[in-house]
Amino acid sequence: MLFESLLSHPAQKIALQDQTQTVLYGDLNAEVEKREASLSDVSVLGIALDNSVDWVLWDLAALKAGIPVVPVPPFFVEGQVNHLIQTSAVSHMATPAGLQPTGINDPTRLFEGTAKVTYTSGTTGEPKGVCLPRKAMEAVAQSILDVLGQGFVESHLCVLPLAVLLENVAGVYAGLLAGCTIQLTPLTSFGTLYSDLHDQLTRHRTNSVILVPEILRGLMKQVAQKGPLPNLKFVAVGGSKVDPALLQQAQALGLPVYEGYGLSECASVVSLNTPNQSKPGTVGKPLPHVQATVLDGEIHIKNPGFLGYVGEAAPETFATGDLGAIDDDGFLSISGRAKNVLITSYGRNVSPEWVEATLLANPEIAQAVVYGDGQPHLSALLVQTSANADAEAAVARTNAALPDYAQIMDFKLVPPFTVQSGLLTGTGRPRRDAILSLYAKETSSMSFYDRLVAETASARAGLYHVPQLVDGLRGSITRDTYIAYLTEAFHHVSHTVPFLMTMGSKLPPEKKRLHKAIASYISEEIGHEEWILNDIAAAGGDKEAARQSKPNLETQVLIAYNYDYMTRKNPVGFLGMVFMLESTSIEIANHGASAVKEKLGLPEEAFSYLFSHGELDISHMKFYEELVNTITDPDDQAAIIEVAQNTFRLFANLLRAIPHEGNLSNAA
Repeated sequence: MLFESLLSHPAQKIALQDQTQTVLYGDLNAEVEKREASLSDVSVLGIALDNSVDWVLWDLAALKAGIPVVPVPPFFVEGQVNHLIQTSAVSHMATPAGLQPTGINDPTRLFEGTAKVTYTSGTTGEPKGVCLPRKAMEAVAQSILDVLGQGFVESHLCVLPLAVLLENVAGVYAGLLAGCTIQLTPLTSFGTLYSDLHDQLTRHRTNSVILVPEILRGLMKQVAQKGPLPNLKFVAVGGSKVDPALLQQAQALGLPVYEGYGLSECASVVSLNTPNQSKPGTVGKPLPHVQATVLDGEIHIKNPGFLGYVGEAAPETFATGDLGAIDDDGFLSISGRAKNVLITSYGRNVSPEWVEATLLANPEIAQAVVYGDGQPHLSALLVQTSANADAEAAVARTNAALPDYAQIMDFKLVPPFTVQSGLLTGTGRPRRDAILSLYAKETSSMSFYDRLVAETASARAGLYHVPQLVDGLRGSITRDTYIAYLTEAFHHVSHTVPFLMTMGSKLPPEKKRLHKAIASYISEEIGHEEWILNDIAAAGGDKEAARQSKPNLETQVLIAYNYDYMTRKNPVGFLGMVFMLESTSIEIANHGASAVKEKLGLPEEAFSYLFSHGELDISHMKFYEELVNTITDPDDQAAIIEVAQNTFRLFANLLRAIPHEGNLSNAA
């Protein structure tokens, strides 16, 4: 099915592309056959490559040749990689240096018909290998195409490692069936913690991506700071449970997010929300080929598709271990797991008992309970063996023995768990729910800054749809519109220092610690209104006329609102205005100034305010994030969010009031 479909796509269309290679659909089969010819001595192929065209070509070549493929997850530690090689009898490994023999040759360890062995991240130190036939993976890819529709997207960017079955099958295979261009880039190109994902999506004009929740959170923050991604049409999110509120916040930012659910045993995707069929709070309808039922609250899949685990045959009906329900409309929802396996927000499966056992191997630790389901990292509740024990050193030794996704990033010391306190069973096992309820109530990883970003998403999205801003980002405005924008900017920026001074003067004694931050802001902001006047002159306007002009009513309202709020309600709320201004100026400066300069042919001197603020506010936002995360008073937090929401709306009104003809790219 897969290889036959490749011939039906336009020969000159790009099938695969990375930083060094481009393969057209018309050349794809030939490229696959070149690699297939070099597999004559290979019985089981491991792939230890970064995301690239080569990764996909080796995978397709082995698939076509009927040779089992064993992808090597980049997050596996050496011991897990060795376990993978030994248990699957990998005979050769595709590496950056080419095919490398392993010295192993025993393909009988795998079930007949195995096309791929996918290893989970490992709920213990020795992860299971799931044996999948080609038809199971093709069935998933075809079902995804059926529910999304042919031609729904044109370009898919692989964000997750290709060794993750979800990206391999739902991203690459489904994309090739649909005739998409599959964009591949080294994982390092996305930056630390995917900090450059927005830039990559913009550069590739990506239509679809697959993300796990933690990466989605990071992308949401980037969209808030850098602006919308208009080319994106479909963002599939899975790998871990997703809070419906997170999806709502993402959608308010303009991200077309749809939750799904999958299992390695089912060749990745089991169910999926789509633009045509979506229900919030569910993981979508099961794909057309999936037979799902719920028995005693647990989801079961009939004929799941996998042949079995390495050394263990598959059952006819697979008990997923996930608790859930199927509603009257056929949508599947997941409520939890039947066992204790944790799934981090990066989609890594971890058995807490594995990590706890490693912790308890240290003489300093008497008891340990690990948690972090749905969180970006694991945490632990620790009982020390003595008051002088060095728990920090014990955690460091533990982390050195674990892969990064199973390491403990923070811990809390607690009193011993006992049977008498109800925290241990009669056999000495921890009562997890009781322990976590008592000691780990605050398990959410969302900082106040993240909450601020999320809760202002709707108002920020409204701002990004203002025609003056949309056309400004494209450079499609007149010089008069640009000068009018600068004039209103002059009026409200003239109040920035007075705003900050007002905030400082109104702070109660217990909040005087904020004076240092206010002083830092004032030192940065003094004189910026004069930059704007100089830009007006360089753009051909009258700077003195602008200085003497009366601001628009909408600008006056924005200014008056902030003074009034600080005087009557809460001066800390002004930090909401700071968030609005700095996040917005980053968007305008970084994405609009260059476009306007080029389209209008204006000199560099006409953009000193925007260009300088683009650079300043990027560093300011980091300072700001650290600052507001120190604010713990619920009333202050509520005030900041309220002011931010309102000033996004008021600033949108300010921009709408600027005279604007729209889409005039060459006017001067």
